Amino acid sequence: MASMGDTADTAAADTAGAAEKKQDRKAAKLAKQIGAFAKQHGGVEGQLAHIGQAGTRIVLVGTDGGWGDLVAPTFAVARLAAEKAALTLHDEFDGEFAARVRTGPYEWTRMAGIQIGGPANPAA
Repeated sequence: MASMGDTADTAAADTAGAAEKKQDRKAAKLAKQIGAFAKQHGGVEGQLAHIGQAGTRIVLVGTDGGWGDLVAPTFAVARLAAEKAALTLHDEFDGEFAARVRTGPYEWTRMAGIQIGGPANPAA
């Protein structure tokens, strides 16, 4: 007969296993999105950036200069997604890596629009 301690240990193991499976599913979903981005942009490299309690941002830069990002709930999930997608990661978003990003009019008006007389952000 199982003791109460054994039951608690089993429940904790089941909970940990369920959490691990959930993280693995999230990482697999992110890896699939990274793969789709890579296919659309002729390849991709990335960088992981902590964004506080919101998780970790996976910044993607395509071979063609296209860019985007995804958000993982934790750094561990972001790293696992990168591994599953065989994403080459940079330690920093340094000048050489950032120089690959191609921006257009939309980004320029959104990044500096208010400061240089561009369109204002819509009211919340």
